[in-house]
Amino acid sequence: MMNRKPFLETQRLSVGYTTSKVLFNDINLSLQAGELVCFMGPNGIGKSTLIRTLAGLQEPLSGKIIRGDEKKVAVVLTDKIAASHMTVRELITYGRYPYVNWNITLTEADLLIIDQSIDTVHIRHLLDKKLYELSDGQMQMVMVARALTQETPVILMDEPTAHLDLNNRVEIMNLLRQLTRNSGKAILVATHELDLALQTADLIWLTMPDQSIKTGIPEDLVLDGSIDSVFQFKGFDLKTGKVAHEVYRTTKVNLIGDGPTYLWTRNALERSGLQMDEAGEIDIVIDNGRWRIKEQVFTSLKDLLDAVILK
Repeated sequence: MMNRKPFLETQRLSVGYTTSKVLFNDINLSLQAGELVCFMGPNGIGKSTLIRTLAGLQEPLSGKIIRGDEKKVAVVLTDKIAASHMTVRELITYGRYPYVNWNITLTEADLLIIDQSIDTVHIRHLLDKKLYELSDGQMQMVMVARALTQETPVILMDEPTAHLDLNNRVEIMNLLRQLTRNSGKAILVATHELDLALQTADLIWLTMPDQSIKTGIPEDLVLDGSIDSVFQFKGFDLKTGKVAHEVYRTTKVNLIGDGPTYLWTRNALERSGLQMDEAGEIDIVIDNGRWRIKEQVFTSLKDLLDAVILK
């Protein structure tokens, strides 16, 4: 992949509004085929401005943006669509308008592309709904479908999971990941969803305090401390993915088991202020979805915690 010509790249690009308000300076970035890239940084750092600049909606202060041979980019911004009485089918169809002839007639090929985009995102059941009838999650799926109808090698998205619940956030990110795998598109997502980005992105663009952008795979940026330095987590250990729990009880517990039940049991014990210690005075054994202390068996974590804390 590294030897292919990028779908999009920047050369010494500076982004901002005036020379006195430079947001990113002298950045060299690239988007490769089949990559899902998450663009991350604190709120207000300028992620949306860079997305707009890469899309050609805002002029750079200096430097170059090279968009490959086709020079085509689809962009999904956070701007609300005013025509809320439009149907889902109509909105998706507008994605083909850059390709239609002078009398705005859709060809059989256009209609096929629209149908394929609808089926890729699994929203055929929404086609006759008005936009104002959609949930935020459904609206984002519709916007992805519209972007797909434009048949561009690059899709740029600004906070597509903002204001969505966990289930919809996961669905959107998994869909984008599948699109890069199945279609070979390059997709750049500006997002603040760090947990999802670390688990789905091929690459992260991380904004740095010196107006540069550091790139790397998620795991490298976690292990070298870059993400910690940017977000400055308070009470959260990114390397373990856990909130730091304060030990405030004297009881020491030895937990014996494995799998998801072990992980959630340990979380419950540590959250309750108990110290984990292989030499602890209480041995808790996980056995077929139940918990045992000597001969006493518990069928819920709540009952187990009550027993341990009262000892």
